[in-house]
Parts: sequence; C-alpha cells; structure tokens
Amino acid sequence: MDQQASSKAEAQDPELRKTGKEPRTSRGRATQKKLLDAAALEFGEKGYHEASVSSITRRAGTALGSFYTYFDSKDEIFRALVQHMSKEVGHHAASAMSAADNALEREQLALEGFLAFTRSHKEIYRIIDEAEFVDPDSYRSHYETVAERIASRLQAGAESGEMRGDMGELEAWALMGMNVFLGLRYGVWNEDETLSDADIAEIGQRANRFLRNGIGPEEPVG
Repeated sequence: MDQQASSKAEAQDPELRKTGKEPRTSRGRATQKKLLDAAALEFGEKGYHEASVSSITRRAGTALGSFYTYFDSKDEIFRALVQHMSKEVGHHAASAMSAADNALEREQLALEGFLAFTRSHKEIYRIIDEAEFVDPDSYRSHYETVAERIASRLQAGAESGEMRGDMGELEAWALMGMNVFLGLRYGVWNEDETLSDADIAEIGQRANRFLRNGIGPEEPVG
C-alpha cells in the first residue's frame, strides 16, 4: 500500500490510525499503561483543551521523554485513551457475563459490569463526549463497536430461542442507549452516595425486567 492509499485508509478506518507506539517489553507496557491511566484522570478533570502532556507525565510519575517514547502528541494519547477505555468497557462486560445462564441474564450482568466500571471510572463520560469534537472518528467507532457487541449477543439469544427472532441493529442501539444513560444517572450523577454492589444488582434486575416485559401493563394472574 503506497503512502497516499495508506493515509486514505487510515482516515476511513479509525482502527488503522496510529494510537501509540507498541511497547516491546513488560516494563514498557507498564509505563504506557501508567500514562494512559494518568491521561484518563487529566482529561477527565480538565477536559482535552486544558489538559497538558507535562501534567499527564507528572500524574504518571514518568519523565517527559518517556511520554514521547510511546506517544507523539496530546492528540495521539487522547485517541489511544478512547480506544483503551472502549476496550476496558468490553472486558468488564465480558467478565461479568461469564456467570450468565441464559441470554437475558447475560444482558443483566453486562449492565451490572458496566455500572461497576463507571462507578470507578466516572471520567469515561467526559472523555467519550469530548471525543465527539476532538476526534469524531474515535467517538463513532466507540459506539459502533459497543453496538456490534450487543447485536452479536442479541442475535445469539434469538438463535437459541431465548429472545425474539427479529433481534438486530435497532434493538442493539436501543439497549446500548439505555445502558449508557443508566450508567450516567447511577454511576456518575449519584454524587451524594456511593453505588454499592447491592444497588448495582437492583438496577440490573429492574432493567432486565424492563427488557423482559416491556412497558405495557402486566397481564393479570389467573
């Protein structure tokens, strides 16, 4: 692929865009992770425009030169951070879902895993929201990737007979929207109280009941 074709492909596909230099050692990977964690706090507290590379390295406890070993600019670490946090959301959901016995429980546990993640990573909302303006390709890629994961789960549920047979993209985006705003309301905006594991389980159960029964009146028993 020549340079012009490569640049065009990268512009069209954010997964091909450069988001940091791959470390070759475990020590290097640990340093890069420290920088990403520090960047999450810096961008989460100050926003993209007020954040600085020097502040990120101070938070990480690394030399300024170490930053440029792994990232070329503030823009590059921001893009890498959006992709990193998107993957972390997926990992937390996958870990939570491993205990599920059926398709509906899988969705409940995925939401609970996401809520647990937002409880300790409230900055994700500011970072993802800013990506819409700082790096629209990463912003769109994040939501498309999450929706694809959900769509795959819903289709698996349909194939197993545990969900309706018409599960697809629309249902995946609707479910993602519900999860995102539940995370915002209960994971970020509940500033006066800490979201406990019991709170997370209750939210997951109520949301799951909503998925199971919809918003119509309950059928009378008997």
